[in-house]
Amino acid sequence: MKPPISLPTSTVGRNAVVAIAVVAVGGAMYWLADILTPLAMAIFLLIMIDGVKRFIEDRTPVPSHLAGAAALIVVILGFFAAIAIIANGALNFFDEASGVTTRIGPRLDQIIHDVSQLFGVDTAPTASELIGQLDIRGYLAVFARQAQGVVTGSIFVLIYLAFLLASQSGFRRKLVGMFPDRTARSEAMEVFQRVRGGVEGYLWVQTVTGAMICAAAWALMRVVGLQNAEFWTFVIFIVCFIPVIGGAVAGLVPPLFALVQFETYWQAAVLLGGLQAILFISGNVIQPRMQGDNQNIDPVVVLLALAFWGKVWGVVGMFLSTPLAVMAMAILAEFKGSRWMAILLSGDGEPYADENGDKPPARRRVNPPQAKAD
Repeated sequence: MKPPISLPTSTVGRNAVVAIAVVAVGGAMYWLADILTPLAMAIFLLIMIDGVKRFIEDRTPVPSHLAGAAALIVVILGFFAAIAIIANGALNFFDEASGVTTRIGPRLDQIIHDVSQLFGVDTAPTASELIGQLDIRGYLAVFARQAQGVVTGSIFVLIYLAFLLASQSGFRRKLVGMFPDRTARSEAMEVFQRVRGGVEGYLWVQTVTGAMICAAAWALMRVVGLQNAEFWTFVIFIVCFIPVIGGAVAGLVPPLFALVQFETYWQAAVLLGGLQAILFISGNVIQPRMQGDNQNIDPVVVLLALAFWGKVWGVVGMFLSTPLAVMAMAILAEFKGSRWMAILLSGDGEPYADENGDKPPARRRVNPPQAKAD
């Protein structure tokens, strides 16, 4: 029998400490989710504001302070517009003018009857009987708490964002105090630039591909005649930022609503096939060509990050799961002791920096336009 591999005691002890620290940090994140979730979202918005600001500076003669103000206004308005569009779209489904409220019961009965006939069931339950077995009041209470949480969380996000913006002016002085040596300070800034570039690259690719998906999906829904096509288009754009689950929601929810809206089934079938084709082309042809190594993350890591951050921070964690994985890989790749973890996280075994701190051979990236690092 082959003897077991012996490791130095220091290595075993260090790995044990790292494992305990990871578990402790994960538990703290779960316990402090109410505090950390809006903070993480505020940092996410801050990165977006910084990216929009530099985009405006590169493309227009607008001064830096005015570009920052314009970027702040654009991102904040977009943040509130997203919440308003989703809230108004959800309320419109239950508006009497849409006819959904009066049609949903009989239509569900017809769908259940048709499905039962396919499987040879003579007596099928009605929608009222099935709904009566559900705890509707409990679901409504959960929905009300979630809605209240969204409003409260949005307020805390803006508060955190305001303080983060106010603290930006002292960031350079803090950096000088933390790294008095110029070389060490330059290396720290390089790490920050790589983290920021990785996150912005991911956001850029997801935004562009999401816009392409939405344009094709909107045209398909308008051709079929689906109600609230603009709302569904916006929902598809938002959920495209959630890996795995986002594609399922974007490809299945509009066809399910079409089953209720239309008396026939071909509209839902066309939507299902068309949306799945759009998502397949985007996910397997367009997105891989655009992202290059911006999202050089192993697919298993993406799935695990989605599950972990979804468990810890809920829906917000699902949105931030891939950016957080990109940030973790970029940071871990900068240190010899943690580079092996970055290699495991990466998709091709080549994180952002090699062991000597040099960049690997350049490969094609599609990053948002950026100004030179200060």
